[in-house]
Amino acid sequence: MKKGYKQLVDEASAEIKTYSVAEALAKMHDPQVQFIDVRDVRELEREGVVPGAFHAPRGMIEFWVDPESPYYKPVFGERKEFILFCGAGWRSALTTKTVQDMGLENVAHIEGGFGAWKAAGAPVVEKEKK
Repeated sequence: MKKGYKQLVDEASAEIKTYSVAEALAKMHDPQVQFIDVRDVRELEREGVVPGAFHAPRGMIEFWVDPESPYYKPVFGERKEFILFCGAGWRSALTTKTVQDMGLENVAHIEGGFGAWKAAGAPVVEKEKK
């Protein structure tokens, strides 16, 4: 193995903006901020969701961010700050670095991810059933 996940996460973290849960929570009601949840849908169903967060699974993020992709999601064309999170902060660090490299501006992620968010008593709601 040339690079393990820890090295990849550390390298990404050195090049992205990271917010603590408290810093992210302070931005929660800012209309110029969009929270992006990159967890798997099963995690959302099992653990709950951050109110107002947009679900963009990590496996689709490159396609949803790129305006030239047939899977593009207009939310990523809005002039907002995007704050990404996953379960523990590892996937969101890698994803934040990826979308930053793609040219998405004003991106950050939450240190410790949804686990830290929930542990801090920040707002969580049950995922809506379809």
